Amino acid sequence: MKSGVKRENIAIVLVETQIPENIGAVARAMNNMDIRRLILVRPKHFDLTGILRLATIHSAEIINNMEIYDDLMAALGSFQYAVGTTARLGSLRPALTSPRTLAAKLLSISENNSTAILFGPENRGLSNAQLRYCDMITNIPTSDFSSLNIAQAVMIICYEIFNAGSESSESDLPRLANHFELEGMYDHLKAVLTKIGFLNPQNPERWMLNIRRFFSRFPLRANEVRTVRGICRQIDWYTDRKQDG
Repeated sequence: MKSGVKRENIAIVLVETQIPENIGAVARAMNNMDIRRLILVRPKHFDLTGILRLATIHSAEIINNMEIYDDLMAALGSFQYAVGTTARLGSLRPALTSPRTLAAKLLSISENNSTAILFGPENRGLSNAQLRYCDMITNIPTSDFSSLNIAQAVMIICYEIFNAGSESSESDLPRLANHFELEGMYDHLKAVLTKIGFLNPQNPERWMLNIRRFFSRFPLRANEVRTVRGICRQIDWYTDRKQDG
């Protein structure tokens, strides 16, 4: 028996928000669904008065405790799992899950792992470059008019998390590698795969996106990341030796 998603391990991350009042409205939605950690990345206009006006006094604690970063990777570094949200679909941003399915997956993930759920700027959403840091992408199904206010989108995701079933047949996932560890692995892989000619040095990111998507299907533990990097180091050593010979 599980008690539901471990909401204290969930954070809402707003990337480059443009309207201060939207931040306050997001905090209010989070408070409704008992999710307390709010992170901002490069907010375009930071007006605390406007933020608190929409948050109301009841959600002021979330605003007072929110974290602000200038860099997305720095914001995500300590998290073991990251989820991106998008209204735009395409080959580079497959919507792998719905909010309800996401919430069900978080039943097992959240027990031992901190999870960040990312929302992009109001006018364009998350970019492909920002989504590459995400282990999963979710899309909120709508009718032909797909535009949602950011606070509405946050409320839908948080509502599904709040109401996720109290029972799950999945066992809890152990602690996973955090994003500092994962990005170090991906940088190492890119360097080695470029060196041996597997990646086109003119456009390595397209193939690296496929590799990221592959590994995101099997959430990696820290010791597994170290194993992959050990393989990379051995390839490095072997190719250097062949070149010297």
